[in-house]
Amino acid sequence: MLYFTSDLHFYHENIIRHVHRPFQNAEEMNQTLIRKWNAKITEEDEVYILGDLTLKGAELAAYCLYSLKGQKHLIRGNHDLFADSPKFDQSLFVSIRDYMELTYLNTRFILFHYPIEEWNGIRKGAVALHGHQHNYKNYNLANRRDRILRYDVGVDANDMEPVSAEEILNFFYQ
Repeated sequence: MLYFTSDLHFYHENIIRHVHRPFQNAEEMNQTLIRKWNAKITEEDEVYILGDLTLKGAELAAYCLYSLKGQKHLIRGNHDLFADSPKFDQSLFVSIRDYMELTYLNTRFILFHYPIEEWNGIRKGAVALHGHQHNYKNYNLANRRDRILRYDVGVDANDMEPVSAEEILNFFYQ
């Protein structure tokens, strides 16, 4: 199965207060994010992380990635400098890119860390996926109401867990 997520911000104490995450500290947040991820993802699943895994360096990024199931891809965000560190084992990701387009179940998905207003295939049913803004569920609901095929895959908008391509398609088309 195919999944998407972003803005996990492992080890980032300030993100808890900044976006009002329901955790006492980074350790509790990290454990919850890993538990929820691994309850949903299998080793065979592909997961596209649309940026901001952690800003705490190569060693902690690797530790997180070893803890998470699935075949992981990174679409770089503004806090993913660890990916370019000579200390980071890039083989922990299947791919590392700044932007990507893929087709799944006859739908084109545009993958980018940042929300964009126009994208390839916008008038042909392409769905733009992003993170960065730390939106809540109401953002995705408003986009659906306004017939904008843009979806925030960040954990803050998706119960602190990855969201599948099928869940996104059902959200817009059911």
